[in-house]
Amino acid sequence: MGVIQDTLEIVRKRNPGEPEFFQAVTEVLESIEPVIERHKKYRDARILERIVEPERVVIFRVPWQDDKGQFQINRGFRIQMNSAIGPYKGGLRFHPTVCLSILKFLAFEQVFKNSLTTLPMGGAKGGSDFDPKGKSDNEVMRFCQSFMTELFRHVGPDTDVPAGDIGVGGREIGYLFGQYKRLANEFTGVLTGKGLNWGGSLIRPEATGYGCVYFAIEMSKTRGETLEGKVCTVSGSGNAAQYTVEKLIQVGAKVVTMSDSDGFVYDKDGINEEKLAWIMDLKNVRRGRIREYAEKFGVKYFPGKRPWGIECDCAFPCATQNEISGEDAKTLLDNGCTLVAEAANMPSEPEAIQQFLAKRILFGPAKAANAGGVATSGLEMAQNSMRLPWTREEVDARLRHIMTTIHKNAFDTAAEYGKPGNLVVGANIAGFVKVADAMLDQGLV
Repeated sequence: MGVIQDTLEIVRKRNPGEPEFFQAVTEVLESIEPVIERHKKYRDARILERIVEPERVVIFRVPWQDDKGQFQINRGFRIQMNSAIGPYKGGLRFHPTVCLSILKFLAFEQVFKNSLTTLPMGGAKGGSDFDPKGKSDNEVMRFCQSFMTELFRHVGPDTDVPAGDIGVGGREIGYLFGQYKRLANEFTGVLTGKGLNWGGSLIRPEATGYGCVYFAIEMSKTRGETLEGKVCTVSGSGNAAQYTVEKLIQVGAKVVTMSDSDGFVYDKDGINEEKLAWIMDLKNVRRGRIREYAEKFGVKYFPGKRPWGIECDCAFPCATQNEISGEDAKTLLDNGCTLVAEAANMPSEPEAIQQFLAKRILFGPAKAANAGGVATSGLEMAQNSMRLPWTREEVDARLRHIMTTIHKNAFDTAAEYGKPGNLVVGANIAGFVKVADAMLDQGLV
């Protein structure tokens, strides 16, 4: 067995019952084989075995009281994966599916994503199996305060800077930050995604979606194309999806779908700015379901389904992991889809990715295409350190530059290692080399 397979076997034995984590590790390790074969220094230092092991895993109970006075208990996590190039950085996810396997996969991906941004950030992820859906503001506040009461001792502006993720938006970040400030007795940039009037950055809410579209634009340029006039299917209706749609509308694309966990809507006339504003109010204020859009605008609603059967030129998965199966990928390709850009984390199953690469369509893997969110979190950290806010135009320009740089780095690295156009290989190798070299420079860490 080669060093890649040896390491994968170690991961399998050490992490039983963690399929998402093993999937993420397998995808990265198999794609970086060329650089491991070329550079003996990584094999001698056993960098692979070190990089797949978290530096620290924190698991804790989160007791809180609901509005009926009943005590509830959830489980909290923080996976501090790698700090070779900077303080730990990665989101918090509040969702019933949260478990060790999912958070370790997300933290592992975050290491390489953060490396690609060119900013000094390590990789981490955290969260809880708490479900904010259907909870009152007071219940969410009490949970967040209890969660941060334990987490605060493990985070800090130069140690670990969490952000939001699924189930953790501006409301939750506010409650978490307030409790941290109370406990630590300091006002620092310990969280990103903060409100604009207390340390947040312009463009941060838009960054994941905007960045994904900027990345798709760069992919299209390599074939002399643009996104203007392209029919696009988008999954999800949360933050990433909303701003992916907004930027696609701005660049002249036609978005025909959005979804949530109950199903998706198909608007053949396209979701315009007015319709998107209605969806944002539905999801962000009224916290309703996407089927209400179908009722409001008289379009088709497909309960229990995902939008990958709709004919399109481009697909933007913005919901959750493994939402595009091998069969979905075949359908997309048969229907003429020529570009897939992942705004969600690991939304395509391995079989789907294999098909995209085999057909040589433009495929933007998550750790590159959705890096705009954490990149702008890094910009928020910089503004917090300087105590100086930047304008919307300045942050957007920096985001655009970062996404262009990520694409060029992945594109050039793929060509260097004999895989031209394969951004999966390019992104993984480029992200890995920076982290691995930093680990070597710092000795036995």
